[in-house]
Amino acid sequence: MRVYIGLGSNLGNRRRNLITAAALLAERAGDVVSLSSFYETEPWGFASENKFLNAALALETSLSPLALLHLTQAIERELGRTEKSHGTSYHDRVIDIDLLLYGSGVFRSDELEIPHPLLHERRFVLEPLREIAPFLRHPLFQKNIEELYQDLLKKG
Repeated sequence: MRVYIGLGSNLGNRRRNLITAAALLAERAGDVVSLSSFYETEPWGFASENKFLNAALALETSLSPLALLHLTQAIERELGRTEKSHGTSYHDRVIDIDLLLYGSGVFRSDELEIPHPLLHERRFVLEPLREIAPFLRHPLFQKNIEELYQDLLKKG
């Protein structure tokens, strides 16, 4: 299954954190088939002096959505992330790994929502994702990533 993942870091060696996360995903979850450029962005949803470095990657995996979520959370802990964001409580982090899309599927559980519920509202997600998959269709909105990006730009 082709899965799309967002990566972010605003603490420590941000570039190394993203590269290490991508390498661990390739080692433990499947084949990384594409990795976007790295984009420096302002924090979203909270104030911080530390800018983020963000990227998106496409991964071929045989893991289920929940198995992949648990693996990404283990990788976050391994790289030094000590707490997850809850609700609208965001904070600085060494690494953030978000499951954005899982094929063309929709998945809902107490632990996970796919597509990521805020994907269409976050430029720091859409910009790198449109670099690697501009014509990928969002299964709920029936728009491709480029269209979602353009819609977000129009909103300001």
